[in-house]
Amino acid sequence: MQSTMMSYPLTTNHILERAGKLFGDREVAWRRPDKTVARYTYADMRRRARALAAALVAAGIRPGDRVATLMWNHGPHLEAYFGIPAAGAVLHTLNLRLAPEDIAYIVNDAEDRVVIVDDVLLPLWEKIRPQVKVERVLVAGSGTAPDWAESYEAFIAGKGEAYVYPEIDENAACGMCYTSGTTGRPKGVVYGHRSTVLHSITITIPDCLALSVHDAVLAVTPMFHANSWGVPYAAAMIGANQVFPGPHLGAEDLLDLMASEGITLALGVPTIWMMIQQALDATPTRWALRKGMRMMVGGAAVPPAMIRAFDRHGLTIKHGWGMTETSPVGSLAWLKPQHVAAGYEAQVAARAKQGLPLPLVDMRIVGDTGEQPWDGSSVGELQVRGPWITGSYFKVGAQPDKFTPDGWLRTGDVATLDAEGYMRISDRTKDLIKSGGEWISSVDLENAVMGHPAVAEAAVIAIPHPKWDERPLAVVVRKPGQSVTAEALREHLLALFPKWMVPDDYAFVDALPKTSTGKFLKTRLRDDFASYRSQA
Repeated sequence: MQSTMMSYPLTTNHILERAGKLFGDREVAWRRPDKTVARYTYADMRRRARALAAALVAAGIRPGDRVATLMWNHGPHLEAYFGIPAAGAVLHTLNLRLAPEDIAYIVNDAEDRVVIVDDVLLPLWEKIRPQVKVERVLVAGSGTAPDWAESYEAFIAGKGEAYVYPEIDENAACGMCYTSGTTGRPKGVVYGHRSTVLHSITITIPDCLALSVHDAVLAVTPMFHANSWGVPYAAAMIGANQVFPGPHLGAEDLLDLMASEGITLALGVPTIWMMIQQALDATPTRWALRKGMRMMVGGAAVPPAMIRAFDRHGLTIKHGWGMTETSPVGSLAWLKPQHVAAGYEAQVAARAKQGLPLPLVDMRIVGDTGEQPWDGSSVGELQVRGPWITGSYFKVGAQPDKFTPDGWLRTGDVATLDAEGYMRISDRTKDLIKSGGEWISSVDLENAVMGHPAVAEAAVIAIPHPKWDERPLAVVVRKPGQSVTAEALREHLLALFPKWMVPDDYAFVDALPKTSTGKFLKTRLRDDFASYRSQA
């Protein structure tokens, strides 16, 4: 027996039309390079996105062609999120923080035909340009362009009024993003219309991000990074105001924007929130933020100390986990009824985990002996599957080191699942430290070190040891004006961990190297401390 339901394709065009028609008066605002704020409505965004689609089709772009963006977070980039798929093409967001050679490799591998570049990023594009075979370059921002490019505004002018969407299969590609390439060449992950719509619907539900038309959302997470965690699509779908910081990512700039725009949900990586926490701690009454403002934090583990610190400011962290390969949200930490009576510290412990799998996402932990029990202590590789989890890579296919024979994505994260379904990442497989035959989690140590009141940031890596093979080295950034010694940090950790887990070695630095998405760059730290030997 078959269902009597209609076969209705799930496409981002539906989200675009819904945003423009039902929520046409809701706003999109963004900071320009000169820090002035631009704004328009969803009705304006819909009109301009349709104009972009019509102009691309008129320029010869066909279904499946890749159109790249090299842009900061702002309104025209949101137009591209919808306008490029509306032409039947594939939105390919380029990571502007990569080296020019790496961006050029990605552009060539994706076979991008057109690229939209912010005018302030033209110096970067000038370094990439000789290395790629892009047919057209559209310059957004000032309205002018060099002689080898075209003005984005002129390109879309007068287009789109009578635009008719092409027939689009819901499983057709609508976007693509490349992995970070920390263990080899970056690989392309291709998102579909159906997967993007399902992801958008799911992250809006109450126990996930609880998005509604009453929200104002600030996307600090780069729009080039896994579609800014898919939130721009979800926010447009339900009519929430969207606010973008442009290139201005300093703590005071972001706090000013949060206060002036009445932000109720902001999203960013922990390093962003560390800066904001320090600014709030220094001048807690300077900014009139919306009480109860939620903060979606992912990309790395959130220290419990950060959760407590923001609670004191009346702001709430929502911890999550995901990857480029998972569109990217795979889990979010929310509390169950039993946590209400369990006490504050038990609630913080649950919120500090990477959380429960989102609806439609399956998780399992696989160790050397096979699938592990959900007991909160059995460790193995986290593997996931679901309708917005990639099953292969662009051009490369389903590599056996990344996908299991029965179709699960191998994440490379070492994790546990407890009896209630909460997942906790203990490390990346390549970041675990093996000391005397026992495994030590660098993530757990980092979170504990950053719990010290004098520490701003900390990363833990393995260093050689003549007896124990490897020992942990804690690389620490002190808070401005604070002082802390290696001995004090060791005493702090001895209260939390067995002695054999606690680092004997500490290095104090002014700043930690970070990836293009704000994660600690441990490969650089390993190079920097390659000649370091344990003092123990």
